[in-house]
Amino acid sequence: MAPEGLFALKGIPTAQRIADHLREQIVLGSIRPGQQINEFVLASQLNMSRSPLREALQRLCQEGILFYRRNRGVFVSQVEKHDLREIYKVRESLESAAADRLLDGSLRQIKETCEALKEIVNEMAKQVSAGDQQRVAGLELQFHFALVAGAGNSRFIRIYKTLAAESRMCNLDMDFSRARLEVLVEEHQNILDLLEAGDREALFKAIKRHMQKAVEDLTATHQGATP
Repeated sequence: MAPEGLFALKGIPTAQRIADHLREQIVLGSIRPGQQINEFVLASQLNMSRSPLREALQRLCQEGILFYRRNRGVFVSQVEKHDLREIYKVRESLESAAADRLLDGSLRQIKETCEALKEIVNEMAKQVSAGDQQRVAGLELQFHFALVAGAGNSRFIRIYKTLAAESRMCNLDMDFSRARLEVLVEEHQNILDLLEAGDREALFKAIKRHMQKAVEDLTATHQGATP
């Protein structure tokens, strides 16, 4: 479940494909907070007409990922400090609900999800050793998306795409120490272990602690942001 294919879906309306593509680029860090979306350039790059592109931009504005400035155009939203707690609290609730549904599912479903999570955690550890923080951040979101996707609920997945993009906008400029990155890998390994063990209560607590720690880290980074 590589990031390049995170939101790559076929057989869906053009406007939705464009919205998914733009959301994916934000998650990957290719499009950054505050950046203007040039309709003409983007339409040329995607070889698409302006009509579905504008519809896609409207959808992302409704999600809060983009915003429109009169007479200036469309820009990528910038997540402020006061948004952090809301975003991560919703993530906690959604991931806990997904984990709950997953544990109520089949053993095969749990096994397949755990196998996907193991691959991601192993890759995270490799990228920590390589010192690639941006890659680690992308893999971190992959892990949580795979957890949510494992529940097999299409609405969970749809909502989480927006949350993933918002989360990525929060942590693009994070500068973690090597020690913190190693702990980050341990936190995800712990979530995986608890899911594999079927320890529902401990899993919920681990997800909650992980989200709380993320908010603490991000709040420290955003000290200079507008409250």
